[in-house]
Amino acid sequence: MASRRALHFVFKIGNRKATADFYRNILGMKVLRHEEFEEGCKATCNGPYDGKWSKTMIGYGPEDNHFVCELTYNYGVSQYELGNDFLGLYIECSEAIERAKAAGYPVKEEGDYSVLEAPGGYKFYIIKKSMPKDRDPVQKVALASSNLERSVKYWRDLAGLTLFSEEKDKATLGFSENQAKLVLHSIGGPVNHAKAFGRIAFAAPGADLPGIEKKMKDAGETIITPYISLDTPGKATVQVVILGDPDGHEICFVGDEGFRELSQVDPKGESLLDDAMEKDKSDEWFAKKGGKASA
Repeated sequence: MASRRALHFVFKIGNRKATADFYRNILGMKVLRHEEFEEGCKATCNGPYDGKWSKTMIGYGPEDNHFVCELTYNYGVSQYELGNDFLGLYIECSEAIERAKAAGYPVKEEGDYSVLEAPGGYKFYIIKKSMPKDRDPVQKVALASSNLERSVKYWRDLAGLTLFSEEKDKATLGFSENQAKLVLHSIGGPVNHAKAFGRIAFAAPGADLPGIEKKMKDAGETIITPYISLDTPGKATVQVVILGDPDGHEICFVGDEGFRELSQVDPKGESLLDDAMEKDKSDEWFAKKGGKASA
């Protein structure tokens, strides 16, 4: 499965300005591209919402060789209820801790890691080493599992990831040693996705997508969105299949060829996000109507 790769994790965000500040000025990431949409995504990329929304891809380098974050902002939604599904993103970047302390941003200690909490409550575990210059600082994304044996069978035997290590309460999988890994942690109970549920994305050759869908269907697993083409105005069209693992974690497999074209770094990304935030008057409008909605 060397031709497949980990791409990004989707976070729903309520406070776009505070979130952008955290990712840029605390974590030290850069905006790779920013897109605005007038209606909901056909593959529910922005969740079960039909209105105006935006997508900001942000990370430490190009999406071709970095695992990045997709920040999904639904106009009119101020916050999302967190579940126990997303456990954290692990980043090798001690400089983020230095920036956090200099800015008076809360830093917690958990074992070998310093922990930062983004606006909205998502956790980032900081590995206490300087940010590497020759590889991706994002090392792994951790998700909850209610039944580790069942989860490993799904991700290894059906989704095609390699099992790199397995312990009593966690398993580490991925498509390559030099990519960000997926770590599944047994939580000893049901996985609750609440309203903030995200989505993890992987690229595969476009010709593989129908086969991935068929394999899941034949195994009786969940197909959230069957094979579909998604258009981004002025950019490449991509094909996707959206799946659900046994715990309901959403998984997007996207055709690699179209995605590489779509995901090229946009030099205007930073300014497009800034312009969108400047023009966003939804806070003022909803204040007059009694406040933004919470999800």
